Amino acid sequence: MHEINAAPWRKSSRCGSATCVEVAKVDGRFLVRDSKNPDGAVLSFTEEEWAAFVEGVGAGEFHF
Repeated sequence: MHEINAAPWRKSSRCGSATCVEVAKVDGRFLVRDSKNPDGAVLSFTEEEWAAFVEGVGAGEFHF
């Protein structure tokens, strides 16, 4: 857990005071967590999974 908490977490500047996700890259994997609950669950994605997600966001696949 210490390695995860010590990771260089990044949060979007668009979050403001709202709940956002934070992203960090550790050992070639992308980690995602809730910014309001940094000790909670952490999702882990491979570089390929992360690239597919970023591509999908850019293509508007997650626009509701």
